[in-house]
Amino acid sequence: MSKNIAVLMTDMFEDSEFTSPKEALESEGHSLTVIEKEKGKTIQGKQKEADVTVDASIDDVKPSDFDALLVPGGFSPDMLRADDRFVSFAKYFMDEDKPVFAVCHGPQLLITAKALEGRDATGFASIQTDMEYAKANVYDQEVVVCNNLVTSRTPDDLPAFNRESLKQLQ
Repeated sequence: MSKNIAVLMTDMFEDSEFTSPKEALESEGHSLTVIEKEKGKTIQGKQKEADVTVDASIDDVKPSDFDALLVPGGFSPDMLRADDRFVSFAKYFMDEDKPVFAVCHGPQLLITAKALEGRDATGFASIQTDMEYAKANVYDQEVVVCNNLVTSRTPDDLPAFNRESLKQLQ
């Protein structure tokens, strides 16, 4: 059954951490909605390999309208976590045990949402200490699945990340 997946990202997202999961999810019939501050705006990846048009403004969507959440890495999660609207949106999925897929720096949004305590997770090396301070059980492995949460470290981990994300949607 097709699922509707919210994607929280802004400029400077890690290109492949959006394009690879997008391709994997859409190939299984799922739909993605890119959410940022401004609908219709074009955002650009950090590597300048992906330009993405924003589907919806954070002000025009409710997390309850979605089945899962994807948070690509890069600098995007750090920028988004300064805005309480994005933090609250992400926290909803963790509180409701809906699937959350966060790769590389993606868990930064979950750190700010105070949603990692007691969870097994991973992330990019530079945020693993922050994740420990947020009371997550941090592992340095390609993919970590903890209930509804799927996390990975880098673009190299995307095959495992995509595989485990798809399993969450079955």
